[in-house]
Amino acid sequence: MERTVVRCADGHVFSAASFPMQQAERLGPGRLVRCPRCARLRSVVPVALQKQ
Repeated sequence: MERTVVRCADGHVFSAASFPMQQAERLGPGRLVRCPRCARLRSVVPVALQKQ
């Protein structure tokens, strides 16, 4: 399963498993995922990785 780097509403960055959109709760451009840092259900958005 592919992992995606995401940022939660509190600014925590972590990787989350990609899953089909029909199984995800949607709020605008993000998804609701349980953040491992704050242990709460948060809206997350993908992080744009920069090439160096």
